Amino acid sequence: MSKSILDSNDINRAIRRMAYEIIEKNKGIGNLCLVGIQKGGVTLANRLASQIELIENGHIEVGTLDITFYRDDLNTKSEQPVVKRTEIPCNIDDKTVVLVDDVLFTGRSIRAAMDALIDYGRPANIQLAVLIDRGHRELPIRADYAGKNIPTSFDARIEVTLEENGSSDSVILVSG
Repeated sequence: MSKSILDSNDINRAIRRMAYEIIEKNKGIGNLCLVGIQKGGVTLANRLASQIELIENGHIEVGTLDITFYRDDLNTKSEQPVVKRTEIPCNIDDKTVVLVDDVLFTGRSIRAAMDALIDYGRPANIQLAVLIDRGHRELPIRADYAGKNIPTSFDARIEVTLEENGSSDSVILVSG
């Protein structure tokens, strides 16, 4: 059974709100960059950057981060991992880096992302922005900015589709 949680308008509102929160918490965008976690986080990071640039009338760097080889479940996967591109367009030393992902669940992907990010420099601060926080953390990780908190059962799934990836914007809760 599936249930629609967010539509295109809801997603856009959530991104706009998170953009304002990021600007407010960081007192502007002077020492800030966004890094989207492959794959869903990249599209969201670009959308957040567009909103922030509109609000602040300035430019914000956006990078992409592949965490494939940093995952702690790599040896339990039966299929070969698909490695995507990592591209950090700026020096992240002493910057505030906002990691962006679509869904926060156990926290393990975010731990892997922080490990991967540290290989590219030493940020002054790492913050986390997610479209959906569904709970069930296994590690002490929390989102600084969340589009929506959706309590779920552990075996449910959240499916985020975005138009840049060939689908319409939606967030669907699929019961397990």
